[in-house]
Amino acid sequence: MEDGEIEEGMVTEEGAPRPEVAEEETVASLRKAEKSPHELLRESKNSVEEIIAKMLSNKREGKSKSEIRDLLTQMFLNFVNLRQANRSILLEEDRVKAETERAKAPVDFTTLQLHNLMYEKSHYVKAIKACRDFKSKYPDIELVPEEEFFRDAPESIKGPSLSDDGSHDLMLKRLNFELHQRKELCKFRARLEQQKKSLLETIAERKKFLSSLPSHLKSLKKASLPVQSQLGLQHTKKLKQHHLAELLPPPLYVIYSQLFAQKEAFDESIDLEIVGSLKDAQSYARQQANKDPGMTNNTESTRLEDDGADEDDDGQRRRKRPKKISSKEGSDQAGLYQVHPLKILLHVYDDEIPDPKSRKLVMLKFEFLLKLNLVCVSTEGSQDGSENDILCNLFPDDTGLEPPHQSAKLILGDGQTFDESRTSRPYKWAQHLAGIDFLPEMSPFLDGQGTQNSDATKNDAFTTDLSLYRQQHRVQTILQRIRTRKKAQLALV
Repeated sequence: MEDGEIEEGMVTEEGAPRPEVAEEETVASLRKAEKSPHELLRESKNSVEEIIAKMLSNKREGKSKSEIRDLLTQMFLNFVNLRQANRSILLEEDRVKAETERAKAPVDFTTLQLHNLMYEKSHYVKAIKACRDFKSKYPDIELVPEEEFFRDAPESIKGPSLSDDGSHDLMLKRLNFELHQRKELCKFRARLEQQKKSLLETIAERKKFLSSLPSHLKSLKKASLPVQSQLGLQHTKKLKQHHLAELLPPPLYVIYSQLFAQKEAFDESIDLEIVGSLKDAQSYARQQANKDPGMTNNTESTRLEDDGADEDDDGQRRRKRPKKISSKEGSDQAGLYQVHPLKILLHVYDDEIPDPKSRKLVMLKFEFLLKLNLVCVSTEGSQDGSENDILCNLFPDDTGLEPPHQSAKLILGDGQTFDESRTSRPYKWAQHLAGIDFLPEMSPFLDGQGTQNSDATKNDAFTTDLSLYRQQHRVQTILQRIRTRKKAQLALV
């Protein structure tokens, strides 16, 4: 501002401003004084900018210096106004600060009081929590209701007074009654523990007896075998065969059940025997059980394992070594001609000869092909297949070389016949006996159309020969034909 005063003096030295201009400026300054300092500051700033712009334009236009001096005087006046406005703003700021300081004191005092109150509150809350968490002398004791106490408590507990305070006296009596009850329960628990100990000892003795019972049963079973053999009661062997029958595939099981029923019902001169590998049959049953969850042979296989262990101790058990399988048969078993591990042996006796040693005619072996779903039959003991002549054409047009149903033909391939090198063949009567019935390839109404007379005659003969077999006498019919064939063969020899 000293520079402004020097410039103002310089202007005064050159020439004093006119009185009219000074009066107008004084009036303007008074008007401006009525305004707020911020508005005055803003207007003075805008006025200085306008004056400088006029001075620059006059200087370019070359106007007289008197006008420039007037503009310069106005600019200095605006500087004075700026200084005045700045001072007013600073004074206002000091005043606001003073008021703020005066208003801050009660706020600080109130805040201090709030902090004190919050501290007292936290202290009281801690004290309340400590009181609530205080553990009394009798914590968490569930006493019986007062009605039950007055009804069940003995007079030795209810009678004497323990305190002058009625409620406290009642509480002490209830606590004594609770103690009395717990002592009685402890005594009852000791008696129960003693009973439990005696029962455990009894159970241990019985378990020991049960664990030794199988060995006693085995020895008893072994000792009873000579008696069974003497009386002709093969109960053990029969039971073993029945357990093995449960592992048979369904077709062989049907054959076994029908033949066994025929023997039991009509006292047929036949014997049945199931042979094969028990372990392989159990393994196959487990595989089928994994594929079909509905099968329930696991318990039966376990029972068969126990019976197998019993039979191992039997000195009279017959052991058969498995026959050696040729390479060709091994390849067949790995392929289409895979055979189930269990087989059925049928011993057919002559029902006209009373001597049991000399009346045996033939022994048939039934086996099941897993891939082809066929039942095959052969005469046991014939390696070259010569004995199979009694089975070939047992019924007309049934040589056993042609697959009996369409599914087997599709599996073997078009135009393929059954392996002639195998002694066991899938005869049609064997499939019917096993419950595997199938539709004929052509309708019976079309058999006589487009065929020769010989074919029609052959079909008529086949229908006539099977008239009895088609009824419910299949087993009896087959046995009669086998006996007739075998007797005729023996007569020729």
